[in-house]
Amino acid sequence: MRRRAPGLKARRLPVFTRLRTRLTVLYVALFGAVLLLVSLSVYVAINQAAERQVRSELTATGTVFDRVWALRSDRLREGANLLSKDFGFREAVATHDKPTIVSELDNLKARFGIDAAFMVGEDGHVTGEDAQALDADGPSLLKALDNAEDPSGVVTLAGAPYQVMASPVLSPDMIGWLVFAVKLDRGEMGALEKLSAIPLSASVVHRDASGWQLQDRVSAGDKAKLSGFIDRVSARKQSTPQEIDDSKGAALALVKPLPTLTKAQPAALVLRYPLALALKPYQLMLAMVALGGVAGLGVVAWGSWALARGITRPISALDEAAHRLERGEDAHVDIDTQDEIGRLAGSFNTMATAIRDRESRITHLALHDGETGLPNRLALERTVEALSDLPEGQVHVAALGVHRFDHLRGAIGYQLAAQAMGMIGARLAELAPMSGVARVASDVLGFVFIAPDAAAAADDAARLMAELEQPLNVGGDAIDVTLHLGLASIRKGAGSGVAIEQANIALDQARATRRKVAFFDAKAYGDPAANLALMSGMLKALEDGAIDLFYQPKFDMRLRKVTGVEALSRWRHPARGMLPPDLFIPMAEETGHIRTLTEWVFKRAIDVQARLAEAGHVVDMSVNVSGRTLGEPDFAEFALAEARRAVGGLTIEITETAVIENPELALAMIGRFAEAGIKISIDDFGTGLSSLAYLKQIRGQELKIDKSLVEGVTDSQRDALIVRSTIDLAHSLGLKVTAEGVETNACYTLLAGMGCDLAQGYLIAKPMALKDLLPFLADEARNLAYG
Repeated sequence: MRRRAPGLKARRLPVFTRLRTRLTVLYVALFGAVLLLVSLSVYVAINQAAERQVRSELTATGTVFDRVWALRSDRLREGANLLSKDFGFREAVATHDKPTIVSELDNLKARFGIDAAFMVGEDGHVTGEDAQALDADGPSLLKALDNAEDPSGVVTLAGAPYQVMASPVLSPDMIGWLVFAVKLDRGEMGALEKLSAIPLSASVVHRDASGWQLQDRVSAGDKAKLSGFIDRVSARKQSTPQEIDDSKGAALALVKPLPTLTKAQPAALVLRYPLALALKPYQLMLAMVALGGVAGLGVVAWGSWALARGITRPISALDEAAHRLERGEDAHVDIDTQDEIGRLAGSFNTMATAIRDRESRITHLALHDGETGLPNRLALERTVEALSDLPEGQVHVAALGVHRFDHLRGAIGYQLAAQAMGMIGARLAELAPMSGVARVASDVLGFVFIAPDAAAAADDAARLMAELEQPLNVGGDAIDVTLHLGLASIRKGAGSGVAIEQANIALDQARATRRKVAFFDAKAYGDPAANLALMSGMLKALEDGAIDLFYQPKFDMRLRKVTGVEALSRWRHPARGMLPPDLFIPMAEETGHIRTLTEWVFKRAIDVQARLAEAGHVVDMSVNVSGRTLGEPDFAEFALAEARRAVGGLTIEITETAVIENPELALAMIGRFAEAGIKISIDDFGTGLSSLAYLKQIRGQELKIDKSLVEGVTDSQRDALIVRSTIDLAHSLGLKVTAEGVETNACYTLLAGMGCDLAQGYLIAKPMALKDLLPFLADEARNLAYG
């Protein structure tokens, strides 16, 4: 199997890509094939007719030659017999009167028109006018005559074939032979050729020791071909014309064996006629057929082209319309015919109309909100793109959000809530017709407006908000709505989607800060992409020791000493420095790394607790557990297994929100921890919405008051009242109270007076590494310095 060289591709034969050309070529090819078939049939018929005519003429000429041969033989025999029986001639022969013999022979020769007349004596001597030329052939001729049954036939005399007729001369015994001879030369053959209706060529050939001898001058190759042909025909005894090829082309030849005096020297008559001459009379007719075929082919080509053009023109129009339809352009075909193509065009026009209508509906659905009918975010992006060429800082994207929309939707239902958003959008479109109002989220509307600077934009937004917050009549009832608005300016090259995203972020920032209008604050938003990239390196940071634990002491106000520490994660990033836990802990929760981090903290904290015990400091170890980890059933098995290694008390700090996310599972797990002797501390108490509701269900041993309440306890009578009430409530439930954020002696003294159990804050100590914790715990004098 042969392989192609690498990089070479098989080339295909060129094909016609246009239907018009293909139809034309097809019709012309079919007509050409039929014309070729007819032409071949005509040529074959003419060729066969000409060949039959030549065969017939050759056969007829052969028959004529036979008649001429027989008549000449009879005539020569009659003359020979008459002279051989003449008394005077016999006497002249007997007395060897040569002049008389020659005279008689000449007279008879002239009268009969023969080529030679002579006398062959018993000694083989030739007497006559031709005696000198034929004397050498006398002995052999005498021998042939003596042995021949019929003293007539072809014999070679002086190297040339002669037709001879002999008669014996008796006086009274045999005294010789009287011979009449006609030379079978070119002249004789020319006379025979004139008797034929066609210009054939005739020749007499005789065979001697060297082969067949031809009268005509031919090349050695043609002589060999003709000799072989005569031998083949003679051997097969074929009496009809046969085909022969020579240097002049194909011909038909008839070979007629001639009678000879001796079988040793056969002779034959060869009649030939070239087939090219037979077809010559028909050449004009063949030329006319060919010319007519070419003309007909041209007419068919022109007619086919015209027909194909008429057929393909509407198809081309359909093709062009299909391409326009593919490009999204309007496509319509005007064809007035009533045939299949006309019906096809009508169907295409109907299809194109349906496609345009469907595309219009799809485009409308793609650019509009299904619930309110307002344009959607994609439509807003197009509006932003259309205004992006204006000077930077003048085009502002606004995100208008409904405050507590979820509660509103829960109160009035999804349908009426969507209707309310539609009414706000309609009102906004009336106030700012060119703003391109769009619904970008279930509770957010986006629009664009132009203002010379940020201050003007904020003023315009405030005026719009005042109009938009008017009560809505939804379902026959008046509904008050509270709105927040976020603004972001379009920056060159930033893209329309970026401005819309920034406006949404600004809306979130406005809600978080409880402001009506807020511009996008990039510094407050930070770099989420960079923060997210931290998570990919968290596991490696745990392995490399970049993440470690710091420990913040918990001071017992009654015992006046540190009785416990809280383990806090710290990440020293090689490029960004010390990262606060508020940055990477929430992201670890979102990315699923919090479980790995929590387990690492558990193991590390218990190991450190053992080292502290070895140094003589048995303290309670507090570990924070997030709500996501607390919601995993198998985490309890891990925590209980690690708790068995604890040297001293172990406390798990949780927030009330952790319990709120999955109450049943979280409370069940807390129960298992309590039964195993692990203390539960309720962290950040006072920041949630359901603290009191869940407080009675949690089997906790400690309650930590959030520093947001503790910091104001010396300045705010309300905060002090809340803290005191919380301490009393916790004690009544059997819980110890730890105050976070204790930073001053005054705060410490006030909390101690309220009955607080433990204090934690910068007054006691900041979170510190293990190497700093050991000397801190060893300094007993410091414990008496508070209060």
